[in-house]
Amino acid sequence: MSGSHGDHRSPARDVVTSPPDGGAHGPSEATIVGRAQSGDLAAFEELSRRYQGPLFRLAVRLLGDRGEAEDALQDTMVSVWRKLPSLTDLPAFHGWVYQIMTRRCMSVLRTRARRSTEPAGDDTVFEAGSRGRLAAGTGSADPVAATEHAEQLRRLNVELGRLTDEQRACWVLRELHELSYPEIAAATGLPLSTVRGRIARARQNLAKGMEAWR
Repeated sequence: MSGSHGDHRSPARDVVTSPPDGGAHGPSEATIVGRAQSGDLAAFEELSRRYQGPLFRLAVRLLGDRGEAEDALQDTMVSVWRKLPSLTDLPAFHGWVYQIMTRRCMSVLRTRARRSTEPAGDDTVFEAGSRGRLAAGTGSADPVAATEHAEQLRRLNVELGRLTDEQRACWVLRELHELSYPEIAAATGLPLSTVRGRIARARQNLAKGMEAWR
């Protein structure tokens, strides 16, 4: 899905960045997690600072409703605090947090489907202020380029909204949050082979929907 209008393979990423190990960059994330497990509130606040933004945007992308996303984030952070003592693999904290948030969002979507209601929000996955190559044109002084870029984002949002909940969840976790396939399988509760299939299908559907931008 790449071409003269931008690289559709590389939309705005939303990745938690933290030093992999200690030294000059400070303690590793696993060390901070261990401190939080011991009841260190400052350590937990640091983890919250790192993850709240990306997790909120994940929830908005999956739920399309900011109010529901805020509720999901609050529920997730409470669950993380309560369940943290049970986490034995400290370096796996990253995927574990995404698992809690993803499953919370999927639960909301299942409830919504049973009620046959539509999201109350704008179903926005990308915004004009998003960072990344796909958003590179938003600050352009060229009004034609800016208009074209805004239409590109709008079209991609529309196509993502047409994916199934599972396809969108798998694609967003992979392409925007850069989780590994095993992490996505754990987050969604789907077999690894199914995750691969959902992502491949999502990519095919998005490529077809964005054909005009090639």
